[in-house]
Amino acid sequence: MELAVLLFFAGTLFAAAITPGPGIAALLARIFGQGMRGTPMFVVGMICGDLFWFTLAIMGLAAIATNYAIIFMALKWVGAAYLLYVAWGMWNSKGVTPTQDGATAVEASSRFTALLAGLSMNLSNPKVVIFYMALMPNIVPMDKINLLAYWELAATMASVLFIVFGIYAYLAVSAKKLISSQKAFQRLNRSSSVVMVGVAATMVTR
Repeated sequence: MELAVLLFFAGTLFAAAITPGPGIAALLARIFGQGMRGTPMFVVGMICGDLFWFTLAIMGLAAIATNYAIIFMALKWVGAAYLLYVAWGMWNSKGVTPTQDGATAVEASSRFTALLAGLSMNLSNPKVVIFYMALMPNIVPMDKINLLAYWELAATMASVLFIVFGIYAYLAVSAKKLISSQKAFQRLNRSSSVVMVGVAATMVTR
């Protein structure tokens, strides 16, 4: 794949990914509520979700995907249910501050659960679907993609998303460290809980 195409794809994806959406909202709320424990696997799951839609677009299977609408609807509800579960835990947190040793606002989920949560998040994220199914064919010359070009684009996609999610994670952790009051931290947890509920509602209504 030509370098100019890779750079154009990377720039467009960065601009789309850096714009806050359901995925970013879920990532921030997770960090505010659970800290960084499990967050790397959550991010890997989100990138795997992107890779799924990216691969479908490359293979020209956008039309076929519509035949499995019931599966994607089920994924939406699974993802939404997980977000509501996390939101409930954050809302009922006792407001433990991040400065207290060995404490977290809510118990962090297992790595595998975090991976599935990130995966279901982006498998059902309308922003992700629209980018790969509607916009990417206008960005990348689909007729010139071979196996090597596929991996070049996939590596570019993963790198860009790691950078974007890393930026948001760093900002969230930095903001969280500034909070030392237990009461203020509890308010932050509950605000994040409300965001989670909003993301869940967005997922199942689109």
